[in-house]
Amino acid sequence: MKYLEDVKISIQDIQNFIVDISTSHEYKTDIKTKSAVERKLAIIGEALNKISKIDSSLPITNKIKIIGLRHILVHDYDLINSETIWQIVTKNLPLLQAEVEQILKTLEE
Repeated sequence: MKYLEDVKISIQDIQNFIVDISTSHEYKTDIKTKSAVERKLAIIGEALNKISKIDSSLPITNKIKIIGLRHILVHDYDLINSETIWQIVTKNLPLLQAEVEQILKTLEE
């Protein structure tokens, strides 16, 4: 499914963007990386939103929160907190990556 592939690629891109960043402070002060990460998170949220309209039963943890984050990134940018984004990227993204890879693997079978 194309949208799942978009999520997978966006996660990989985010991981590549932050490979040399080890703290939330470094992330917060790197404007290019912040912008790139936020764009990819918005793509992930939009892709999951579109997937939900096709198949609302897809087992993605925090799907609603991820879609909500996309809304904040696009429409309520003044609410973005770099510390929160850093936590999402370092703590929550690996779970999403594992879930998406498992779903893609199941779809291939």
